[in-house]
Amino acid sequence: MSTGFDVRKARGLSQAEAERRLREEGFNELPSARPRTLPALVVEVLKEPMLLLLLACGLIYFLLGDAREASVLMSFVLVVVGITLYQERKTERALDALRDLSSPRALVIRDGQRRRIAGREVVRGDLVVLSEGDRVPADGILLAASNLSTDESLLTGESVPVRKEAVREGSAMARPGGGDGLPYVYAGTVVVQGQGVAEIKATGANTEMGRIGRALHGLDQEETPLQRDTRRLVKKLAGFGLLLCAVVVTVYGFNTGDWLAGFLAGLTLAMATLPEEFPVVLAVFLALGAWRMSRQRVLTRRLPAVETLGAATVLCVDKTGTLTENRMTVQAVYAQGQCWAVQPFQGGELPEACHEVLEYAVLASRRDPFDPMERAILDLGLNGLNHTEHLHTDWDVIREYPLSPGLLAMSHAYRQPGEDRYVIAAKGAPEAMFDLCHLPPAEVEALQARVVEMAAQGLRVIGVARAWSSAPLLPGAQHDFDFELVGMLGLADPVRPNAPAALRECYRAGIRVIMITGDYPGTAQSVARHIGLRNQEDCITGAELEGMSDEELRARIRHTDIFARTVPEQKLRLVRALKANGEIVAMTGDGVNDAPALKAAHIGIAMGGRGTDVAREAASLVLLDDDFSSIVAAVRMGRRIFDNLRKATSYILAIHVPIAGLSLFPVLMNWPLVLLPVHVAFLELIIDPACSVVFEAEGEEADVMERPPRDSAESLFDRRTVVLSLLQGASVLLIVLAV
Repeated sequence: MSTGFDVRKARGLSQAEAERRLREEGFNELPSARPRTLPALVVEVLKEPMLLLLLACGLIYFLLGDAREASVLMSFVLVVVGITLYQERKTERALDALRDLSSPRALVIRDGQRRRIAGREVVRGDLVVLSEGDRVPADGILLAASNLSTDESLLTGESVPVRKEAVREGSAMARPGGGDGLPYVYAGTVVVQGQGVAEIKATGANTEMGRIGRALHGLDQEETPLQRDTRRLVKKLAGFGLLLCAVVVTVYGFNTGDWLAGFLAGLTLAMATLPEEFPVVLAVFLALGAWRMSRQRVLTRRLPAVETLGAATVLCVDKTGTLTENRMTVQAVYAQGQCWAVQPFQGGELPEACHEVLEYAVLASRRDPFDPMERAILDLGLNGLNHTEHLHTDWDVIREYPLSPGLLAMSHAYRQPGEDRYVIAAKGAPEAMFDLCHLPPAEVEALQARVVEMAAQGLRVIGVARAWSSAPLLPGAQHDFDFELVGMLGLADPVRPNAPAALRECYRAGIRVIMITGDYPGTAQSVARHIGLRNQEDCITGAELEGMSDEELRARIRHTDIFARTVPEQKLRLVRALKANGEIVAMTGDGVNDAPALKAAHIGIAMGGRGTDVAREAASLVLLDDDFSSIVAAVRMGRRIFDNLRKATSYILAIHVPIAGLSLFPVLMNWPLVLLPVHVAFLELIIDPACSVVFEAEGEEADVMERPPRDSAESLFDRRTVVLSLLQGASVLLIVLAV
């Protein structure tokens, strides 16, 4: 506990003062995104040139008194508007998810009494009591802490829980971004061990999580290359069609004197020129592509991302929960002067030399732990020591000795059954254990070399020691025992089994992979070695990144594939730097800290199983099985969709030539009109899309995953495609005119 604070005498805020602050400062929740109204969406949809032409034709038919033709055209408008509105209503709800996540129940001290209240009612200045398993309701500073550790992976991406200490007198609240040995706790993080009392310093939008929410709120979803490409072509053809429309209206009006019919003929030609089926065909292709991806366990939240993924040149990967499993396991045991690699337990037996180390590590842990490291120790102990004399599930803890700022070690004392003595098991930081065991300098130096060696492999090292006491009363401090070092454990967040193979697939497909993590450089580089990431030794930390200008970052990011100890704003900055370099960026992630970068990337990919609601809502794609290899399958599908879409657009461009010709030539030759607007609408909104679906079912090209990503500047409608389509269309037009 911290000096100078007695939780038993704490009064906290008065209920009246808390209510006043709640009225003035608002609830402890994030503002929800303001949804666009239905009328605003309808107006936005009706700005499309195709729909404006259909409406104009329908109006003319009404003026001519042909209600049936007008109704048919208006029904086409309603169908297209309905489909578009259905897609548009699937808007991003990241702020709503953040608000729900950041409002747990909270135990506060008010008027000297402990009260359980809704997290949204916590106010600045409240004293919040934190216990193991609690979610922190708001940002605060610890006034008291006993063996307190929190899981901050939600914000920092670091998979290992961090130890918290009570504030020293004279310290002030700051925003260090989380970390070990600090007195700060943050909204949305989880207490995995110990107890504490925190004074709330920031609520709602002013918390760290709130800052992420504001970053999300300021990000707009930009158009994909395909959307921009299609819009450019439609605008060009619309301009060309309107020019021809003016010519036809003028010629028809002077030839017949019927200017209203001339307007109808002109609009018919404009509709025939404008590829209004493109939006329909795009929707069909992308919807079917999303369905095919769902069979690969990939959920599509934004349809254009289906195609864009096939053009991705860079994949930014969050380490924790994406490349790794976001759970701790015991990877190595140091015992009797030798380091043993521990494979995932499959029913075999652990080496005999490891039994004692694991025995006392289990005894030094809680029976039903919340801490992920203790859970890993207990899991291996229950499996590896089963049916041996080293497992003591019937022993009861007589006394606990918690961690303290001066000694990063904890001990459990047991009364040994049938013996008149106590057994004491301890575990903690290696340096603390060497100190407890009073080892000579030479032995400490040798063991320290082992610790460095294990840490270089990305392992979190824990020392294990034991002692006995025959005294009738247990001493008050751990240093009063005569401890003996038993060994050390190395724990790590294991790499996903499919990650190395998926990474090789990405490299073969010409996709560069960058790891962006909140974890330490050594851990990140160890994971990079395990999965085969390129440029494993070149690593930039968040602190180094902070001092770089945008120009420096754009230059360094061309050759650096590992970024460690990053904060949310920096992840977002990295994505923007890659986009400024002309890359098509895909970003994977699962935590709150990933949400802004997921939304800013061309393709945001969230983990569906372990991922937070915030990440899933901000992403374009969601991996339902959290399998990294599913990304490769999605890339393959995206490339196939683009290839088949190009084939379909070639057909659409070709078929527009005879339709436009049959609308133009009768006017120029003073023949009766062959096609009316309703015919053109039926051809282009029903027949053409139906025929185009044939191309969607085409199989993938043989080299689809052996070629580099296509150039982002490469148009879906390149010169070769356009020329070939126009020649094919002209041939069909000549045949039809001859008939």
